Amino acid sequence: MESFSYDEKYFRVLSVQSHVVSGYVGNKSACFPLQLLGCEVDFINSVQFSNHTGYKVIKGQILKSEELQELYDGLKANELLTYTHVLTGYVGNVTFLTKLSEIIKDLKQINPSLFVVCDPVMGDNGVMYVPPEVLPIYRDILIPLSDLITPNQYEAELLTGLTIKSIEDITKVMNIFHEKGVKTVILSSVQLETSSNLHLFGSSILNDKKHFVNMEIKKLPAEFTGTGDLFSALLLAWMARTDGDLKVSCENAVNSLQCVLKRTIDYAAKVGKSVATMELQLIRSKSDIENPPSILKCQDL
Repeated sequence: MESFSYDEKYFRVLSVQSHVVSGYVGNKSACFPLQLLGCEVDFINSVQFSNHTGYKVIKGQILKSEELQELYDGLKANELLTYTHVLTGYVGNVTFLTKLSEIIKDLKQINPSLFVVCDPVMGDNGVMYVPPEVLPIYRDILIPLSDLITPNQYEAELLTGLTIKSIEDITKVMNIFHEKGVKTVILSSVQLETSSNLHLFGSSILNDKKHFVNMEIKKLPAEFTGTGDLFSALLLAWMARTDGDLKVSCENAVNSLQCVLKRTIDYAAKVGKSVATMELQLIRSKSDIENPPSILKCQDL
């Protein structure tokens, strides 16, 4: 078995999620900000598509679970598994997700301090876009292996069987995830009945003490793709850099994301709005990723 040691501020991430040749979703959204913020990134593409599914035509390939195992075996044979973090995103296949969970278990044997970030990508706005058989794999296997999860409101409701309408509902949902062993839970894009804005709620347990935060975020007049993938990557990087400071990590991640989204809207308005021009303006937002503005603030609850 490989031995594991690393410098205190050295972060090496294995990111397993989708990939597009053109545009920014999945690993194309996650790798650049992770690298900008000081993380070495190895990535495995669960799918490789020409573009995201919002275009009229999509072509590409889906990685099979056996192919995932083959890649992992190659890394293991060459003793290349000294990861500090794992990031998971879109996986639309039950056997692939099961195999990925087995790999994460093995990585935890190599590095017991491995920090796993799981974005349980299953759907949004009441629509599930993965097979329903994926749900119990996330709920019963992968999420209990995770240190930080970032479901949206719909995904959190699917995973817990609860409907979120109030702060009390949020607390119940958070507690269900904590009882599964998840140390930090971030619920993104929550719409409460009492507010027209979106909310982010975060809950972390450190040394048996719970920290609960809320951010209120004004809705932007546009639809985007790749935002959840970008957000999870930003959270991973800032949680690593701040030694798990929930409040600072959420503030930095949200403020960088808002800059990217506003720049994307401005760009599309200048050149003409289309599916292609609404791709995230990630590269042009380099400075806002490296140095997030201090605009939106977290409130302790």
